[in-house]
Amino acid sequence: MPTLDPRIDAYIEGAPEFAQPLLRHWRAQVHAACPEVEETMKWSRPHFMYGGKILTGMSAFKAHCGFGFWNDQAVDESDRKDGAMGQLGRVSTLKDLPNQRELRVMIKRAAELIASGAKPPRMAQRSAERKPPPEIPSDLAAALKANAAARQVFEGFPPGAQREYVEWIIEAKKEETRLKRLVQAVEWIAEGKRRNWKYENC
Repeated sequence: MPTLDPRIDAYIEGAPEFAQPLLRHWRAQVHAACPEVEETMKWSRPHFMYGGKILTGMSAFKAHCGFGFWNDQAVDESDRKDGAMGQLGRVSTLKDLPNQRELRVMIKRAAELIASGAKPPRMAQRSAERKPPPEIPSDLAAALKANAAARQVFEGFPPGAQREYVEWIIEAKKEETRLKRLVQAVEWIAEGKRRNWKYENC
């Protein structure tokens, strides 16, 4: 019998009614195809681990579910994604998923990739293409200059962590939203927190 994480039970029970059978189906297929998986919660969403690494994960939204593999090579996306989380697009019924045989082939393929040590293409690309440090917008630069603690922490962040804050601020569509994010950013930075600190220990 598989070992089930009660947090995932709670997640499924709290998901929209249409999503519950989809989440249960995916969970059952993962355990059937790879009995060695271990369940856990990461970033507040159910994940399945194999060999200490993420095999696959699932998420429920208001009108669809997202299912995907950590290593994209486990599945041929073939235009399924549609901007949705995961590689299988927006799934709202069981008919939107591959059939049971195809699903299990994907899951086994994902486990084989982990066992072989293969890195997801996106991770290999990130390693090969290091982005330069972000350009700090003037309002953030001024706010950091006015707060010595925040400035010191921000300067110690790696470029990726700096970029997360910069993008969050410049993507605000309204000036009032930008100002609110700016104030919140400086407060979090002064406390040594990264932009997505809430999810780092999930």
